[in-house]
Order: sequence, then structure tokens, then C-alpha cells
Amino acid sequence: MPIDLSDMGGTQVFEPRNPEYRAVVEAIFSAAPFVRALGLQCEAVKPGACCAVLPIRPDHLQQDGFVHAAVQAALADHTAGAAAATLMAPDEIVLTIEFKINLMRPAKGDRLLCEARVLRPGSRATVAEAEVFTEGGASRSLVAKAMVTLTFVTADGKDREGATPL
Repeated sequence: MPIDLSDMGGTQVFEPRNPEYRAVVEAIFSAAPFVRALGLQCEAVKPGACCAVLPIRPDHLQQDGFVHAAVQAALADHTAGAAAATLMAPDEIVLTIEFKINLMRPAKGDRLLCEARVLRPGSRATVAEAEVFTEGGASRSLVAKAMVTLTFVTADGKDREGATPL
């Protein structure tokens, strides 16, 4: 199924603080060893939104043949972080400070698709949501929904005032 971000982000229009936000998001996916090992791929990005996919492999499954909850959580968290990263300054990195995921049905299919959008950008915390779908053939089912709170810090872990936030 083609990925269309035109309806993502609702009525909010976000202005990125870094004109190179697309390259930053690509790096967030390519530079993270865990994400590469899982096979997560960024499919589409715009200010305040990101879509990622994961072709389902046998090592993503739990003992009963469904996609493991940890795989779904990693996909939701990382995609929400990428959506938030589209709004950070060039000298910042994004870190998750809290997330909650609701697993709504067993996940089984050919691939997972995650659509994440920023709900509220903030100077200290940004809130995003991520929806995880399974896809197989022409069907698509919502299997999980996450609420993710993120913060922006400098590469050395300091916030905008120079303090370590955590």
C-alpha cells in the first residue's frame, strides 16, 4: 500500500527548525544499531510526522507466532522519536522520556506499518502518538497505539539551559 502523509498531523502545520530534518530522520534510522538489526525502515517524513515499516521476519515473533510486543513497542517509540526529531534544532538530539503502548490485537501479517505524529511540541517535552498496523495482502489492521513523551537535548545530554534533564 502506498504511504501518504497528507492526512497525518491533523490540522496542525509545523515549521521545522532544521531545514535538513529529512537527513536527520534518515540518520536516526540508519545510525541506530538496534533499529537496523530489527529492520525498521523510514518510508515517509514531513514536519511533525513520520511513517516507518518493518517487514515481519520469523525472529520478530513470540512463541505463539504473533509479532512480539517488544518489536511493536520499538517500532512505535522510534517512529514517534523520528516525528519529533523533525521539529528539533540542528544542535539537538531526541530522547524518549516516557511511553505507553496499548496492544489492541495480536499482530500477524507481512509487515508492520507505523504512523507517528506530534500532538504537542514543547520547549521541554514534546508529545507524539504512534499507531502500528499490520498489513497483509489488501488488509490493514490497527494492532497497537502508543503515546510517547520526548525531550530534545544537546549531544552531551544537556537541556537548553545546560542542565542534565534526567
